[in-house]
Amino acid sequence: MSLVPSSLFGGRRTNVFDPFSLDIWDPFQDFPFTSTALSAPRSEVAKETSAFASTRIDWKETPEAHVFKADLPGLKKEEVKVEIEEGKVLQISGERSKEKEEKNDKWHRVERSSGKFLRRFRLPENAKADQVKASMENGVLTVTVPKEEVKKPDVKSIAISG
Repeated sequence: MSLVPSSLFGGRRTNVFDPFSLDIWDPFQDFPFTSTALSAPRSEVAKETSAFASTRIDWKETPEAHVFKADLPGLKKEEVKVEIEEGKVLQISGERSKEKEEKNDKWHRVERSSGKFLRRFRLPENAKADQVKASMENGVLTVTVPKEEVKKPDVKSIAISG
């Protein structure tokens, strides 16, 4: 977990000290290493992986549940895994395969990312981790984690004598 806000490097983290986000910060991710004298250039695989590794996931809390949504265009539900680790960590992972290159193909531009991604979120105490539901529709993964009902204190009426 990083204590440096990813918003400085193009991310959308809103709270630097968010205890539920388990993102790993790569301080050299966006540095344009062009000189081999300074360091070795990043491999194509590393670039692809880091691009897809930053899969954006929205997390909202409703009165009934915690809802996670991830845009995963082009992926099938069989290519995505949703798991609960240690009873309280939601893990979403998957892999987008690189398009097969033919011998006679000449690529002019490659902007779509490929590679593996992995995101983890520490669930709050009120999450029912044993009742997680996930669905995928039109390239959007929705993971719903129900919340425990808040018990309202019992209110007893007391008769007033006199």
